[in-house]
Amino acid sequence: MFDGLKDKLSSFREDAAEEVEEKAEEAETEADADATADAEAAPDPETERGSDASDGDATASDAAAADDAGEDSGPGRLKRAAAFATGKVIVEEEDLEEPLQDLELALLSSDVEMSVADRILDTVREKMIGETRAQVETTDQLVTEALHDALLDVISVGQFDFEERIAEADKPVTIVFTGVNGVGKTTSIAKLSEWLAERGYSSVLANGDTYRAGANEQIREHAEALDRKLIAHEQGGDPAAVIYDGVEYAEANDIDVVLGDTAGRLHTSNDLMAQLEKIDRVVDPDLTLFVDEAVAGQDAVKRAQEFNDAAAIDGTVLTKADADSSGGAAISIAYVTGRPILFLGVGQGYDDIELFDPEELVDELLGETE
Repeated sequence: MFDGLKDKLSSFREDAAEEVEEKAEEAETEADADATADAEAAPDPETERGSDASDGDATASDAAAADDAGEDSGPGRLKRAAAFATGKVIVEEEDLEEPLQDLELALLSSDVEMSVADRILDTVREKMIGETRAQVETTDQLVTEALHDALLDVISVGQFDFEERIAEADKPVTIVFTGVNGVGKTTSIAKLSEWLAERGYSSVLANGDTYRAGANEQIREHAEALDRKLIAHEQGGDPAAVIYDGVEYAEANDIDVVLGDTAGRLHTSNDLMAQLEKIDRVVDPDLTLFVDEAVAGQDAVKRAQEFNDAAAIDGTVLTKADADSSGGAAISIAYVTGRPILFLGVGQGYDDIELFDPEELVDELLGETE
């Protein structure tokens, strides 16, 4: 999962660490050469014993001024060399210029949304530039920590404990699923129903997709396979009424969760988006989850923004995450919408759904998992 992005992040870590180390070594080498040259050019003490004291003062003043000039442009070559000689490195902005340009291209080519890429780059700069770290920690560790914090910053936006939310909410909990055609909403509903059952929660399915021919048959197959109750109306009926009936059934039968499907709608279809707004008004769901394919990349991010505008979403389910090498949607959606990714679909089976953990994903992207 996200193998292409992993490789690109690994390249940045190696390049940035190598660049910082090389610049520090160059500073030390130049400082050593200057020290040797100064020693060779130093006048004989006996010859200079009678020289004017003011000349010495002027020489010291000039040296101090030169060192101050170095300080004005950054830590200064002498300071940097001294730090390196004592087992430390100081990171300057010029060290990261080229590696960060490469990282930006890597993120954009992995379908990471531009504002998200900019945020990651800014965070890496903030975490690294001007930092002094002991070499025993390794420069690679410094780069890795900065990248870890930058990725976690954008991926974990709005994150909450989904299972805790279900446990603490008044029952029944109503969850409505939205998204475009063919992204796996109905299958995700079936998977979540099974995920809930494994944790002791009962659920009823409500088919609010009353527009598409065959929609009732598709969700009924899942309901029968899982032995779940299905609430459905005839094709062309009112989607809000179907989901409302699902809530009434759950209340009458002590069902914990109502899982409501909706028509796969294009975010550019005003009529369908208005219908989604009506469901939001009539049913007042506890959670509205946006479903899209991880492989859709920036298209998924744009659609998430549109759906969030129509009827505020509470989180995202990304399907086909196991088939996505770029990782752009997983990196971007939470930051752009302000709503978290909650689940990843990782296969075709009913148990192929994983609760999303931002920390685990970042560790995986940086190769820090066993």
